[in-house]
Amino acid sequence: MIFWFRFFSHWPLWALHAIGQAIGWLAWLFSPTYRQRFSDNVNTAGLQFSQVRGAVGQAGSMSTELPRLWMGKSPAVVWTEGSLACVDAAYAAGHGVLFLTPHLGCFEVTAQALTASFSAKFGPLTVLFRPSRKEGLGQVMEATRARPGLETAPTTLAGVRQMIKALRAGRAVGLLPDQVPPLGMGQWTPFFGKPAYTMTLAARLALQTGAKLMVIWGERLPWGQGYRIHASELNTPEAADVDVLVLQINQAMERLILSRPDQYLWGYARYKQPRQESTA
Repeated sequence: MIFWFRFFSHWPLWALHAIGQAIGWLAWLFSPTYRQRFSDNVNTAGLQFSQVRGAVGQAGSMSTELPRLWMGKSPAVVWTEGSLACVDAAYAAGHGVLFLTPHLGCFEVTAQALTASFSAKFGPLTVLFRPSRKEGLGQVMEATRARPGLETAPTTLAGVRQMIKALRAGRAVGLLPDQVPPLGMGQWTPFFGKPAYTMTLAARLALQTGAKLMVIWGERLPWGQGYRIHASELNTPEAADVDVLVLQINQAMERLILSRPDQYLWGYARYKQPRQESTA
C-alpha cells in the first residue's frame, strides 16, 4: 500500500479530488447500507438532500487526497481573516490549546496548517490517533503521520497522560469530538437532537488543565485550489461541568456542520453503539 500512496502522492490535487468524487458517488449508488445511513443522518439534522448533495463526492475526496497530504508536496493553505490572530492569542495565554474539529472538510490539513504556523514558536501539536484496523493502511499512517512539529497520542490512558502533559506545558492538542469513543470513554448526549455516544475527553482535558478551547476546520476549495482554515475560540461558562461542556461542544460542532453541510461526512455512523476497547 505504501507504493500506491507514494505513486498518488505526486498527482495534482485536482485529479485526486476528481477521482474521489467518482468514488464517493459509486459508494453512494452501490451501497444501500451507506446510502441509508447517510440519508438518516441528514434527516436527523433537519436538512434536505439538495443541501448536502456535494457531500457525496466530498466523502470520496477525503480519502483520495490522503496520499498527497501524507507523502506529497504540501498543498496551498490560506487562513480566514482573523483566524491566525485568534489562534496565536490562544497559544499566548499559556494554558495550552485544545483544537476541536468535526468530520468536516479536510481535518488532516488542519493539523498540518497548525504545525506549519505555530509549532516552531509554541512546540509540537499532539493529535489523538487511533491506529487503522487494516494492516496496510496502519503501516502507511505510522510511517507518514508523525512529522516534525506533530506528535500522535494513542487512544489509551498513556495517550491521555501525554495530552495532559502537552497542555500543561502550554502546547496544543487536537481532537475529533464527534468521533464515537470506546465504551466507558463517553456519555450519551444530544447531537442534532438525537442521543449520540460522545467523548468526554475534550471536556475533561479542558476542565483539568484550563486549556483554551478552539474550533477549527479545513474547507476543501474547488478544483484542487487547496484549503481554507477556519478557526475561532469556543467560549465556555466559568462554572461549566463535564455534562455542560460536552453538550456545548456538540452544539459547536453542529454549528460548524450546518455552516457547510456539503462538506460533512454524513455517512459516518455517529449514532452507533460504542465498542469495548482496552485503555491500558
